[in-house]
Amino acid sequence: MRAKHGDDSAQFPTSLDLRWRRYAPSMRRSLERLYGGRADEVGQRLHDLVATALDERPADLRALDEERLLRPDWLQLPEMLGYVAYTERFAGDFAGVGDRLDYLTGLGVKYLHLMPFLQPREGANDGGYAVQDYRAVRPDLGTVDDLEDLTAKLRAEGISLVMDLVVNHVAKEHEWARRARAGEARYRDYFLMFDDRTLPDLYEQHLPEVFPDFAPGNFTFDEQADAWVWTTFNDYQWDLNWANPDVLCEFVDLMCWLANKGVEVFRLDAIAFTWKRMGTNCQNQPEVHDLTHVLRACLRIAAPAVAFKAEAIVAPEDLLAYLGVGEHHGQVSDMAYHNMFMVQLWNALATRDVRMTEQALRSVPPKPTSTTWGTYARCHDDIGWAISDRDAAAVGADGYLHRKYLSDFYSGESEGSFARGLVFQANPATGDRRISGSLASLAGLEVALESGDESEIELAIRRISLLHAAIAGFGGVPLLYMGDELGLLNDDDYGRDPAHAMDNRWAHRPFMDWALAERVGTEPDLPAARINRAIRHIVDVRCQLPHLHASTPSEVVTSPDARVLVLERRHPMGVMVEVYNFSPDVVPLAHEVLTERFGGRAREVLSGYEYNLSPNTIDVHPYQAAWFIAAQ
Repeated sequence: MRAKHGDDSAQFPTSLDLRWRRYAPSMRRSLERLYGGRADEVGQRLHDLVATALDERPADLRALDEERLLRPDWLQLPEMLGYVAYTERFAGDFAGVGDRLDYLTGLGVKYLHLMPFLQPREGANDGGYAVQDYRAVRPDLGTVDDLEDLTAKLRAEGISLVMDLVVNHVAKEHEWARRARAGEARYRDYFLMFDDRTLPDLYEQHLPEVFPDFAPGNFTFDEQADAWVWTTFNDYQWDLNWANPDVLCEFVDLMCWLANKGVEVFRLDAIAFTWKRMGTNCQNQPEVHDLTHVLRACLRIAAPAVAFKAEAIVAPEDLLAYLGVGEHHGQVSDMAYHNMFMVQLWNALATRDVRMTEQALRSVPPKPTSTTWGTYARCHDDIGWAISDRDAAAVGADGYLHRKYLSDFYSGESEGSFARGLVFQANPATGDRRISGSLASLAGLEVALESGDESEIELAIRRISLLHAAIAGFGGVPLLYMGDELGLLNDDDYGRDPAHAMDNRWAHRPFMDWALAERVGTEPDLPAARINRAIRHIVDVRCQLPHLHASTPSEVVTSPDARVLVLERRHPMGVMVEVYNFSPDVVPLAHEVLTERFGGRAREVLSGYEYNLSPNTIDVHPYQAAWFIAAQ
């Protein structure tokens, strides 16, 4: 659309014009790789979609766009703290969440991830990740208008709403799937459907099974469609055909609509699986990053306040591509989970040895400085022991046996284990035995409370505090999983709900204990109160430290003691050294790592204590976290 002669807009391009000029060239390169000769046609369709979305964007969200354009590092700031919860388990519904904003702001939350709330299929739905309608929310949580009201309330408190957007598949009851099943050619091309098993069998030769216990194989025969349908996760989740540009355009339109309802961060669920290639495991294909590049560019034009988080639980050599490498450097997702760091925290706790952790962290290349990690100790999912054979071998261990050891330890099967976890999806063929369990139960609080031994309770609380200090200090957005700030234990009653009985991950998805939260304020000696106090203190200290801006990476420093992890952050405001003792021992740490950087004195900011470094060692207490900066 051209402005009339003499109109101001002829001299001064619109926001749409400026943003399209900025992002269209790189977007076109990705479109050419994805869709070849259709790149111009698809580009025009995308232009029209984002133009409409920008025109319809509410004024308050346009103001947020301008704010974020002036502060593009908003997700990297030290005051960022995430909170992850199921809406119904945290507060019942969207209105209930709005009524609990004082609790969230009191914790310092700036980023609220509400687990899947779009309308799923009835019955089994993979915890909400089998979406039947992307433009409706679960009726028990409210309406789309209620969602929009909640995002406005959150925004007024400086909290960004994060939502799961499942991009690899839809429920087989989704309108697209129903129309494909009914024989509409356009919608059959939205999916990967095969007349016989010839091609599926060839693909299967290289495909892993995500849920071998209850969803073996990757293809399901649908009688009404008279076809084999690609179903990576469950037979009721139909994989989308992203090689069809209609699918891309559908998602751009959808994401713009949701952004205009106030969603600020899209967690791109199962993003790694979106492009299929014969002879591969159909994960992490180059086209995945071209697709993300196009999606991000469209949202940068229509809603610049919006950020992307990649749900890519992949090997370290594949992970950085989700934050952007080469041509896509810093141009795809703004954030990704540091799954390996989570796994290595639990590994170090079990072994009381950080050598493998040092090795693993060094294997991750530097991320783009404009991006951030999501750091976490627990989440809604199980823990898969992503310990590579290479990292294990580097410290003289056998990868298979070490993964088995961790499963035994955290399921409580090992002698001397403090953990109380549950084995999830054991696969005899591979030896894979993932673990479910709440952070507090895995860290020993459940066992300690049953014993009544105060010294064991104290050690468990220290482990919990250590884990939270580590995710707060690594650099990124530390993510608190609902209830961890109170030390909630496994919910042993999860099986009473027939919908959950076959999935023990619901053991670590309890309902929020608001009575316990109230007691925290009046009974300071409760384990929950001690945990809550420790986490709040870590968050408060973190907010004051420019050293923890996510653009600065944490670098491994070889520790003089295998029980203690040492990280360094070289920020323009000064060096920061982090020390984490993963053992129940007092460790006399040779502190050259400190004197080399700070001279004779250093300030430990979590305790507020200023250390005299003239002795040869300093004592690091059991499960202590210590953050050192230059003495003032």
